[in-house]
Amino acid sequence: MSETRLSFKEMCAKFDVTPRTLRYYEYIELLAPEREGRARFYGPREIARMTLILRGRRFGFALEDIRQWLLIYEREGTEAQMRSWLDLADRQLRELAAQREQLDEAMAELKQLRDETAKSLD
Repeated sequence: MSETRLSFKEMCAKFDVTPRTLRYYEYIELLAPEREGRARFYGPREIARMTLILRGRRFGFALEDIRQWLLIYEREGTEAQMRSWLDLADRQLRELAAQREQLDEAMAELKQLRDETAKSLD
């Protein structure tokens, strides 16, 4: 059974990212593809890491937090990584709640101003 390996172009297409993004993730050591000459190939490990990176970005985690979290697995194993994940998730949930509160306040203020302006036109 052959191992799944994606080329640079296939990796960009699979994850819908730009070549610049993929190169940047390599530069900051989130990904480490195999190299054959100038070609890069991404195996199952890198594909799994990319899935986690994009999931983390969707939840608003900083790339450095994601990088540190991935390093914990390599250095300390799964349990330590999961404990770290709980701390990161709790912190991010608090941050998202604060952002939602600020957004709700801004929306209420904008709606009030909009309604006052509409009323003055009547």
